[in-house]
Amino acid sequence: MTLFSPLTLPNGKEIPNRIAKAVMEENMADVDHGPSSELIELYRAWAQGGTGLIITGNVMVDARAMTGPAGVVLEDDRLLDRFRDWADVARSGGGKVWMQINHPGRQMPAGMGQETLAPSPIPLDLGAQSKRFPMPREMTEADIEDVTRRFVATAMLAERAGFDGVEVHAAHGYLLSQFLSPLSNRRTDRWGGSLENRARLLLEIVSGIRAAGAPDFAVAVKLNSADFQRGGFSPEDARAVVEMLAPLGVDLVELSGGSYEAPAMMGAARDERTLAREAYFLEFAREIAEVAPMPLMVTGGIRRHAVAEQVVDSGVAMAGIATALAIDPNLPNKWRAGKDVAPTLKPIPWKNKPVASAAHMAAVRYQLGRLSHRRRTSPNISPIWALIVSQRHLKRATRAYRAWISARPALKGA
Repeated sequence: MTLFSPLTLPNGKEIPNRIAKAVMEENMADVDHGPSSELIELYRAWAQGGTGLIITGNVMVDARAMTGPAGVVLEDDRLLDRFRDWADVARSGGGKVWMQINHPGRQMPAGMGQETLAPSPIPLDLGAQSKRFPMPREMTEADIEDVTRRFVATAMLAERAGFDGVEVHAAHGYLLSQFLSPLSNRRTDRWGGSLENRARLLLEIVSGIRAAGAPDFAVAVKLNSADFQRGGFSPEDARAVVEMLAPLGVDLVELSGGSYEAPAMMGAARDERTLAREAYFLEFAREIAEVAPMPLMVTGGIRRHAVAEQVVDSGVAMAGIATALAIDPNLPNKWRAGKDVAPTLKPIPWKNKPVASAAHMAAVRYQLGRLSHRRRTSPNISPIWALIVSQRHLKRATRAYRAWISARPALKGA
């Protein structure tokens, strides 16, 4: 088995190679929060680059709950033709395309002007940056039922639009990850306490999607290998949740880690086993693979062909690549041709990890913006400049989102 061997999923579908375009938050929605022309053009670059599996950036299941102001939303069929265009373009290179579906929970910026929901009324602890995120309201049974319905509905709309599957985001401190972590979930009802209770929402969503969708529609889960916070979601918890997912017909589990409070997904983990190297969640994946009947995917820092090969040689089915593909979307084709290239951005050795994480994401988004206009990327962009550009864009997008969301009731009644 090599990086360019096909992978047959439990649902019988085949992914042509073991390279996945992992999720990056593009913030390129159009004025109606559907996929913009620029976003579709960006995915054309990845499709033509030889990636076997493309997983979209966050698609939100509720317009009132956004990870960012220019995010894509899919909660009804009004813009389904635009989503069909997105899926068609993303598949145009012969790979598969899955839609990642998500709800931010308490990780929604205060500037969005919306009520924030979470398992428990516990705010984010980001030091001086904490004020950027409001105190969340504890979710009621009705709220939980609504979120479950929304995840399933969005998945079925993705299937109608021609996507090959969905990935349910239960990592990085977003809502489903918040339910899994004992630090953010302190409920005493059937949704909190034991790990079985904390995993209940994720399991019900996955079961609902699998029951409603076609047998060959892929259902994947993105899961933290750990939160990297003392007393949080642990590698042992991750292993147990994978065992719970096993009988539900899950086609793949992607392992990552961290949250806004401990951004391990940027290489800033609080566990020395994962620092300062590529594929920094691979060790955890090897442990979880012992109990995982479904294929696993590891995402985090991979940029060299040899490291990606090491991932699949270790028994992990797929290597998820994000930043390197933002710099060079043609990377899989180059590796297949024997070119030893390893795209990288300027390092960000800042001590403030949340700010460093934001600067890294801004530098990545800068590359995505250039690709969306068919321009060459600029990996040597200053992280400070990229952050300034990103903040300006987000401020404009936030104003546009608030105007759009306030007009929605009138639009619905028209």
